[in-house]
Amino acid sequence: MKLFDVYPLYDVTPVSAKGIEIWDDKGEKYLDFYGGHAVISIGHTHPVYVERIKEQLDKIAFYSNSVQNPLQQKLAQKLGELSDCENYNLFMCNSGAEANENALKMASFHTGKSKVIAFTNSFHGRTSAAVATTDNPNINAPINKQQEVTFLPLNDFEAFEKAIASDHYCAVILEAIQGVGGLDEPTTEFFQFITKKCKEHNVVLIADEVQSGYGRSGKFFAFQHHGIEPDIISIAKGMGNGFPVGGILIHESFKPSYGLLGTTFGGNHLACAASLAVLEVIENENLIENAAELGTYFKEKTQEIPEIKKIKGKGLMIGLEFDFEVAALRKKLIMEQHMFTGSAKNKNLLRFLPALNITTKDIDVFFEGLKKAL
Repeated sequence: MKLFDVYPLYDVTPVSAKGIEIWDDKGEKYLDFYGGHAVISIGHTHPVYVERIKEQLDKIAFYSNSVQNPLQQKLAQKLGELSDCENYNLFMCNSGAEANENALKMASFHTGKSKVIAFTNSFHGRTSAAVATTDNPNINAPINKQQEVTFLPLNDFEAFEKAIASDHYCAVILEAIQGVGGLDEPTTEFFQFITKKCKEHNVVLIADEVQSGYGRSGKFFAFQHHGIEPDIISIAKGMGNGFPVGGILIHESFKPSYGLLGTTFGGNHLACAASLAVLEVIENENLIENAAELGTYFKEKTQEIPEIKKIKGKGLMIGLEFDFEVAALRKKLIMEQHMFTGSAKNKNLLRFLPALNITTKDIDVFFEGLKKAL
């Protein structure tokens, strides 16, 4: 049997990692400034993370959600405290796509409606409703296109007000900072306008924090830069530092009932142990504050490179825009400078998504490598 060939691969085979350092099967060292799509939030093989998972593995790794699992409640309490979202309830699943799928399903249950407003260059996942709200026809199969989704430009007040006034929508789904789309953001005024209009029309506002959450923007959630309160918040990626885990935070005004949502693997013992370890490290190492400070330092360093035409994003979720496509630059960075970076739908954008515990020295090394690659 062969693997189903859907991924273009660099000729690099990682076999071990620590912090932002990765070693391949030939003993070559690379620096990870991408974190596998912003998944590695506290660094590869962080000792606290490894210890907590090993401890849990020696006890029990998995049982279904038909029995008590106190780790879930412990995680919900800690997550509420650190994120300042204690007036939400946690439902756990396995990925960002599944998180958004459940968020959209909850919105439809809550309103009795089915249409969704999403935004140009959005990316919300690859499952049925999530991919339908993703602005990429190449990954939408005919079965996904049965969903009713209206795509609007970011920060277009008039288009949004006209659309939502039809009263046909169950949800608005919005990334506080677009990831795959290219680091574009809603303005504070637009975010607050959306929130107001959603309340007026009984439409559920879903903040997709799958990539921008967990401290990456310099606040626990990126929507917190805008002073708004979504109805549902979707989370994944940095939540487990590589362990597959996701979830949605559902405002306490939504009422649960048995069987409304469900999952086999979501919230299992190992997933909870991994997620609790991430929160422990974020809190004890002040990683949210570090992300904010290093985001400022990173933007200052960009002044040394005239080829950079625009800087996007916040904290350690940053995009560097050039006046040329960056595919060749990314290849040079990984093959010659041994540095992992990311691409975007915007082909001129280089994405920088490292672990939140990097240092100014790491950023200096990145810019030296970038200068050489340019």
